[in-house]
Formats: sequence, C-alpha cells, structure tokens
Amino acid sequence: MAEITAAAVKALREKTDLPMMECKKALTEAGGDEAKAIQILREMFKKVQEKRADNVTAEGRVFISTKPDGSEASMVEIQCESSPVATGEVMQKFGQAMADQLLNGPGAADTAALMAQKGAGATQSFQEQYEEIVNKIREKIVVNRIARVQGPVAGYVHHDFKTGVLFIASGTPKSTDLLKDVAMHIAALNPVVTQPEELAPEGIQAERDRLTEEARASKKPENIIGKMVDGRMKVFYAEQGVLTMQPFAKDDSKTVSQALEEAGLKAVTFHRWKVGAAH
Repeated sequence: MAEITAAAVKALREKTDLPMMECKKALTEAGGDEAKAIQILREMFKKVQEKRADNVTAEGRVFISTKPDGSEASMVEIQCESSPVATGEVMQKFGQAMADQLLNGPGAADTAALMAQKGAGATQSFQEQYEEIVNKIREKIVVNRIARVQGPVAGYVHHDFKTGVLFIASGTPKSTDLLKDVAMHIAALNPVVTQPEELAPEGIQAERDRLTEEARASKKPENIIGKMVDGRMKVFYAEQGVLTMQPFAKDDSKTVSQALEEAGLKAVTFHRWKVGAAH
C-alpha cells in the first residue's frame, strides 16, 4: 500500500476544503491517487444527501439580480437547515452567482437547467459547486425556485434575506426608484393580488350588495348611494390585499395606484417570495 504523506493529505485538503481525516481516508482508499481520492470525496455528496433527505429546510435566502435600467430581473430562492448557513459567505456567493447567471445567461426553464450552467468566470457548473458545498457544510440545501421577468421591474430583498419581491409595471419610468418603493411596500404589507378584478367575482358582488343595502337604509338618492358604495369598495379592496388599492407605504395619502399614475406607470404584477412559503 502506498504511503500517505502529510503533504499529500494537506494538498488534498487545500483543493477540497474537507477535513484532514476524510482527505487521508480517501487517499488511503485510492491508494495515494489524488484524482481518485477527489472522486471518492465527491461521491460522499450522495451519502450526505441521502442521510439528510428528510431534514427540514426552514431557513434560507432569496437572491435578486436586476439590469441597471430595470428592463429585466431575476430571483432565486435557496433553502437550508440553519441560519448560519443561510447568511454565510458561501451561500451568499453561490446564490448571487446563480441569480446573476439567470439574468445574464441564456435563461433556464427550471432549477435543474440553471444548475447545469456555469456562472461568469466559473470552471464548474452550479451543480458541481452545489455538491462541493453540501460535502463541506453537511447540511441539506435546496435550490427551491427561480424566476426571470421582463421590466420595467425593480427588486427588493428584506434585511433578513428571507423575503424577496419583484414588482413589474408598464410605462416608461424615469428611474426605478418608485418601482423599488412599491417592491418594499409589497414586502412589508403582503398584498394578495395586483388588481381588484383578480379577486373572486362572487366575493366582490356579495360585498357590493351588502354595502348597497346598508346605503339604501340611509334613504339617500340612488346616484349618491352608488358613490357611497364605490368609495367603500375601495376600502374593501385594500382590506382584501389588492396592491393597487392599498395606501402607499411611503405616502399613505395616496394609494399605490395613484402614486404610480402620477409617474405615468401602471402595476402589472408582482412576485413575493418568503423562504419556505408558497406565495
């Protein structure tokens, strides 16, 4: 059997960043062949993955990349088991590289397609990097979902990194500042839909009928009743989580829709992701 020197173990550790004892064990199994030892260490990824398959990934991080002119943006969510991993430098670099590649590369239909790509200047695919990260960290990590959208768009990631928003509008913004303010509003106030018509029609009609009946009890003329109901429906829409009808977080003297209209813009849709949540 080939002698496994301390220098050989150290060299393998520097290449793989794995524990010395595991490097020595792999070299011993490979008969001192470094290339075979690296392959043995890579195969450990599958064992780690299988062992932690049922572990809960309640922590994680959302990453966003946006074109400077707001013409396109991307978002990637990665889940893991612990907060230190979610906020660590390894995860930060890996996730941001994925978001940048999704935005600036050929695009990807799903996470597997993105994982097969290489980021700018990288020698390994994201899948290869991912396997090395899991080997080193020994924690279940899941690239959960990705999105790439056309603008005008702005993105925002909350300071805990767990909530990310892409807000898409129509029109020609002078800058993306207002769009980002709306994205921050969405992160904070968690609207459910963008426009009133996206709510269930039967719910809208039931509320309108209820308000109409209440207004008629006041014996006001029909034209006044109609205006009263319309005004109260705006409150209803805001309470039901309609983005455009909510008081704008940055200036609650106007709705989100009014703030956008003043800038010649209109809300189109949004993506609000919270780590581990479907919405």
